[in-house]
Amino acid sequence: MKLKSQTICCPHCGHHQRVELDASGGDQDYYDDCRICCNPIHLRIHVDEGRKTITLYVDGDDEQLY
Repeated sequence: MKLKSQTICCPHCGHHQRVELDASGGDQDYYDDCRICCNPIHLRIHVDEGRKTITLYVDGDDEQLY
């Protein structure tokens, strides 16, 4: 899979911004700062090679998972 561009919404300030997704590394879990409010955005990428799909999960650093 190659590089894909996706528009996301910052979970802190609501600003829309584009991120580049590189699926060549498989599943990923990382943080990127919002270009407007500078708060961390948690990005998780799940790559399904069989279906050739990329699923992107976006949340704020302050959200808890149960």
